[in-house]
Amino acid sequence: MTFSGEWRKGLGLAALVLILDQVTKWWIVTSVMQPPRVIPVTPFFNLVMGWNRGVSFGMLSDHPWISTWLLPLTTLAITGVLVVWLYRTDRLWAALGIGLVIGGALGNLVDRLRFGAVADFLDFYAFGYHWPAFNVADSAITVGAATIILDSLFTREEKS
Repeated sequence: MTFSGEWRKGLGLAALVLILDQVTKWWIVTSVMQPPRVIPVTPFFNLVMGWNRGVSFGMLSDHPWISTWLLPLTTLAITGVLVVWLYRTDRLWAALGIGLVIGGALGNLVDRLRFGAVADFLDFYAFGYHWPAFNVADSAITVGAATIILDSLFTREEKS
């Protein structure tokens, strides 16, 4: 098996996402949201302070053992699989997408280990509907997953 150099770009992007995510959460938790409140920024965007103890959209948050044990262990297992995939890919866009997902997953894992929940603070809304609050890590996971899907749909494999 040969490794391409694309994994370095993916790991570099993962590190950048992890750092950006943790710096923004630190700033929000320790400064901006002291005391916690809603800060209107635009007619469609607020800064808020939310703690997600579950998975997407707060699902499973009423089971503390899930947030304490199952989610961190699952995150580590999935991240391990993604790292192996990253080392094996030779496609730039796949490597970048995988790197985004890894960085986002690790950013939220750090929160779960530190706080027992994930800090969410970006609140977008329109026409009376609020999207659930999210953070930089969540955005990276979403963009990364979309990038991986698009790469797989639009990249042709050469047959040997």
